[in-house]
This record gives sequence, C-alpha cells and structure tokens, in this order.
Amino acid sequence: MEKGIYTTYTRIWHWGSRAIAVGIAAYIAYVYLTLPDVRSLQTMNPASTAFIDLHAAKAQQMGMAPRRLQRWIPYDQISPHLKHAVLVAEDATFFSHGGIDFNRLQKSIAIDWKKIELTGSGTITQQLARNLYLSPSNNLFSKFREVLIARRLEAELSKHRIFEIYLNVIEWGNGIWGAEAAAQLYFKIPAAALNREQSALMAAALINPRSLNSGKPPKRLLRRQEFILRRMDESAPPPSASLQ
Repeated sequence: MEKGIYTTYTRIWHWGSRAIAVGIAAYIAYVYLTLPDVRSLQTMNPASTAFIDLHAAKAQQMGMAPRRLQRWIPYDQISPHLKHAVLVAEDATFFSHGGIDFNRLQKSIAIDWKKIELTGSGTITQQLARNLYLSPSNNLFSKFREVLIARRLEAELSKHRIFEIYLNVIEWGNGIWGAEAAAQLYFKIPAAALNREQSALMAAALINPRSLNSGKPPKRLLRRQEFILRRMDESAPPPSASLQ
C-alpha cells in the first residue's frame, strides 16, 4: 500500500515537473517572439517612449493636458561633463559591459519577496530598454524582458548610440525629457554648455527626476552632487564617439 502511494506521488511529481518545464519554455519562447525590433534605432530616433506615453495617459486621466518638453540633440552636442557625470551616477562600467553588469546585479539587486519584485535600477542599457518599451514595474517578468531587450540593444547598436538615446529620452522632471530640455529649463543654456557642477546636479537628480522642479535643490540632492563630483575627479571621462 505504502509503495503504491509512493509511486503515485512520484508520478504526480514527475508530470508536474514536466508541466512546469513546458510552461517555462513556452513563456520564454513567447517573450523572445514578442521582443521589439530595435534595429530601426540605428538610424532613427524614437518618436516616443513607453514612459512618455504612460505619463501622457496619466495626465489625461486627471483631465490635464500632457506636458512634453523635449528636443533631440546628437551625441556630440551633449556636454562631456554631463556624459561623465551620468556614467558616474548611473553606470560607471557602461563602456565595458555587454548591457548587463552581472557583478553589479549580484551585489546590488535584492529581491523583495513580499511584492515579488527586484530592486535596483540596472545598467544604462537596461534603463533604456525599460524606458523605451516597458514600464516602471520591477516585477520578475518585466525584469526578464528588460534584460533580453538590453542584450538586443547592445547587439544592434553602438555604445555611443545607446548612450545618445538614453540622454535624449530620460526623464528630468515633470514632462521634461532629455538633456537639452532639462538644460534649457533649469539653467537657460544648451546641453552642450553645461559645466561640471551643473552636470553633476542633473546626474544627481536622475534618482528623483522631479527634485529640480522646485527651483532650489534640496540638501540631499546637493550632497549627491558633491559625491558625483568627487567620483568624476577619480575617474576618466567617457571615450568620444569616434573611438567606438
């Protein structure tokens, strides 16, 4: 009798495991088949992003007109100080990893089991993947798609092109998208003219994009600016696009 029960449980476990494996394989296949084609980004700038559309939808739901201040500028018209500051603040190894910094992933990303979410912003390429095609959600399924899209971006685009798109679509305040719009609004100058201090302040604000909206930077933002300036002093600036 006990042997029969054991055999039954073994069969249930066997078929259950196979069903789970088949389900996982089917999900992975589905994700791969529905990944966006990023090849057009080699030569074309995105007309919008998932994050921009999400903010516009939220504004409309509140009965407000969506605000979108954005002006696209090429990579060589963005201050080298801003590029350096953003790399220091967000992804210091951007030019040496393949889209996913596995050492950083292992050290800095923790799992919030209550929400079944991953914490941590990821690399610049991962952030771009999320901004372009996904949502602010950090659930496991969204993170999986984010990682796959990031690898696809790295396979199809140059590093400086990924960074150029990122700097033009990232949020820098309520309805403020990209470095040029932010520089013009906060400092009344083009992004090409940003100095070290201004660049470090903008990079510091990426962790809380609306922290510059008040006009007077909070102390926490200023402390992060100082930290970024120190890191800039200790690290080399990013390579020029011509070297990529």
